[in-house]
Amino acid sequence: MTAAPTPTPPTPPDAPGAAEDGTATQARTGGGPAGAGPAGKSDERVVHRPLLQRLLGRPELGAVVGAIAVFAVFSVVADSFLRPSSLSTVLYASSTLGIMAVPVALLMIGGEFDLSTGVMVTSSSLVSSMFSYQMTANVWVGVGFSLLVTLGIGFFNGYMLVRTKLPSFIITLGTFLMLTGLNLGLTKLISGTVSTKTISDMEGFTSARALFASELAIGPADIQITVVWWLALVVLATWLLLRTRAGNWIFAVGGGEHTARAVGVPVARTKIGLYLGVSLGAWISGQHLLFNYDVVQSGEGVGNELIYIAAAVIGGCLLTGGYGSAVGAAVGAFIFGMTSKGIVYAQWEPDWFKFFLGAMLLVAVLLNAWIRKRAEASR
Repeated sequence: MTAAPTPTPPTPPDAPGAAEDGTATQARTGGGPAGAGPAGKSDERVVHRPLLQRLLGRPELGAVVGAIAVFAVFSVVADSFLRPSSLSTVLYASSTLGIMAVPVALLMIGGEFDLSTGVMVTSSSLVSSMFSYQMTANVWVGVGFSLLVTLGIGFFNGYMLVRTKLPSFIITLGTFLMLTGLNLGLTKLISGTVSTKTISDMEGFTSARALFASELAIGPADIQITVVWWLALVVLATWLLLRTRAGNWIFAVGGGEHTARAVGVPVARTKIGLYLGVSLGAWISGQHLLFNYDVVQSGEGVGNELIYIAAAVIGGCLLTGGYGSAVGAAVGAFIFGMTSKGIVYAQWEPDWFKFFLGAMLLVAVLLNAWIRKRAEASR
């Protein structure tokens, strides 16, 4: 009597490389060895898709097309747009958004939101400044204390999410409101005004400024160090998503929390880790804000959380989770940077900026949806 064939188990979500197309996927196996499937069909695991089909499967394709179009438009209508100094300014504007858009994109791939990111950046800079000033300590002490506080905020968001099972929209909206009040209330209570005191003459300020707010001379242009932070985060996030077990967990959790938990994905740990990543980005942005301007206004940051989310969506992230890329979020931030500065160089009315951002968001979502349908139809 012939024994029944043993079914082949699905690829586990912790197998590195299982999500290289920017979505939560599992490798499907054929009924025999590679190249010897039923009816002479080759095993899907070794089938090489055409280049166009692979490009259509990339989440950031729509954003790249949009970025090329925006760059071409401003190159034509603004004579000064292509100057090295102008491109440096565009990169700086893009980097200040991109440092937050990248971790926000990872969080959205994991299926969650964070509406407290904008004011969290301000909270981070306020803590560094006021702690250093009031304690008359080395500025680096305030920077380190700010890191602990900011990570604590991220842990609070993640822990409340996994413990209460409430939507992340509600939890982070509450955090947003609390931080907004704390930023204003504590700053007035401690400094007597709505802004911090200068700390430029305190020990450690120069070295901290060199790390968070200095400029690098590259050819004819001066590049802000935030561009380096931004690119480093893109590389790190891309490696995390596509080459590590944690990256597959992120895609699995975003694709379906209950299914991910059923196959052994540590859902709670993954979500808390994503919120910690967002808070790390907020800390980096907050330190740049402080050491670039020295004085911080406690009311800053409100509304930026929507721009971070919009950059991630333009970059190909789905609001439902399970799909997206760090590169796409970076390209989305670059589109925002080009638009905000390109309007100025073209001498257009700056009031139209938000209109263009909204229009680009809608066009990007429609384009990404069309590309996904074409990619799915060609498989």
